[in-house]
Amino acid sequence: MSVQERLLYQDGQLTITVRAAPGAPAVALVGEIDASNSPAVARALAGCRQGAYIVVDTGELTFIDVSGLRVLVMPTLPPAERWIRLHNVTPYQRRLLRMMGWFYEPRTHHLPA
Repeated sequence: MSVQERLLYQDGQLTITVRAAPGAPAVALVGEIDASNSPAVARALAGCRQGAYIVVDTGELTFIDVSGLRVLVMPTLPPAERWIRLHNVTPYQRRLLRMMGWFYEPRTHHLPA
């Protein structure tokens, strides 16, 4: 973890860190999200929200179930109210999101190089 990163949450299967980024906090998820930790993920993400949205990097998730997808995609909210922007979405995650009918291309985010 670099000096600019802050640990938000950690359990036996998942680590969540946040760092300052232009325009919005950038959150990295490393490990697995399932029903056992998805409520904690939702709380951690809500706790670091400071503006209109946060950027969540899912590239290092090795597993995510439907409860975790619900946390990240917020399917019960209208698109304009969804405050999580996904970054580094893997092909497997894209496939799951499309299968659930929850993939919204505009919600993905590209961090500046």
